[in-house]
Amino acid sequence: MAELTVPTHDDILAELPDEAWLAALLSLDAMGPNRLAALRQRRTPRQAWEAVAAGSLNSDRAVGTSLGGKGAETLAAWRRTARSFDVAAGWARYAALGVGVAKLGSPSYPAAFVADPEPPALVFHQGDLGVLGGARVGIVGTRRCTRYGRDLAYELGAGLAEAGVAVVSGLARGIDAAAHRGLVDAGGAPPIAVVGSGHDVVYPTQNRGLWQTVTERGLLLSEAPLGAPPTRWRFPARNRLIAALSDVLIVVESHVKGGSLSTVFEALERDRPVLAVPGPVRSPASVGTNRLLVDGAQACCGVDDALAALGLTAGRRRPTLDPRLTPGPRAQEVLDILGWQPASLDRIVLASGLEVTQAVAAVEELLAKGWVARTEGWIERVSAGATQQ
Repeated sequence: MAELTVPTHDDILAELPDEAWLAALLSLDAMGPNRLAALRQRRTPRQAWEAVAAGSLNSDRAVGTSLGGKGAETLAAWRRTARSFDVAAGWARYAALGVGVAKLGSPSYPAAFVADPEPPALVFHQGDLGVLGGARVGIVGTRRCTRYGRDLAYELGAGLAEAGVAVVSGLARGIDAAAHRGLVDAGGAPPIAVVGSGHDVVYPTQNRGLWQTVTERGLLLSEAPLGAPPTRWRFPARNRLIAALSDVLIVVESHVKGGSLSTVFEALERDRPVLAVPGPVRSPASVGTNRLLVDGAQACCGVDDALAALGLTAGRRRPTLDPRLTPGPRAQEVLDILGWQPASLDRIVLASGLEVTQAVAAVEELLAKGWVARTEGWIERVSAGATQQ
């Protein structure tokens, strides 16, 4: 009987695909696209990894330029990590967790990234890559959104789902999550998310359920390997992928220096139409979007505008809303004080001069008539077209 040959660890490493070595390189601290590209100059992925582990990169000009002023410190940290990291075990985790890995140039690599000016070397994915074959609208906006913005994002997501159009977003708090919840609740189209962490690092944690729904009913993508935390630098890089996947980009709410504006820049660089939702001129959450409109962005006042930007005919019309009941004098006074800024009951009492019981009664009237909503203890005015959810 022939003896069974047990493969050595070196044998296992020799059989690993390029994807395994690239995933290992991406797991190094602060390894972004530019640094990875510098490491790969004249090297295979395995050779790049072995050069890191051997500490032989100090004289590499391209690598040094990509690292900036902390080159020696970063290379030393990378070397320590590489010398203790088991590439084979790390690669096995992807299959164990059901995370696919697509390399640039492979058949499974998303077509939208192939011709992109900054294509990721690897795309980590869970869900159905086939959903990328249909029309896609990116919806982004501030995490610190108002009820007005959250309701509109939800409505846009639901309306696009009814028209069979996928929504691309970042699964962040606020606008992103509201748009995906609207699409998921309506059904009819897949959610597509691009996240800024590894697939095993859910961020934000309160969106865990939505994260799981996206993987089951749509597609979750990341440029970050397993275990990668949601560090700040990953989000601008993530935003370029959202822009690349979007046939049209809609900004629902953005502060004057909101992070979603970086997605707008990336969309314009890729010749994608950019739409912005008009907002109250006194709302800080709409300063960025209103500025986009001044600068020439198309206005998005509902799903029909989004479909028109895609070149599609509106599949349904918004229902006619019942006219709102007129608030009484005290309720109107409270409404005027609120404007479009969330306020506490204490602030309403101080600003109005009403007794606490009178202010409470006025707020309850506005709640009952649909003029305001209570959000995490704050009283917030909502739009005439707002939907409660």
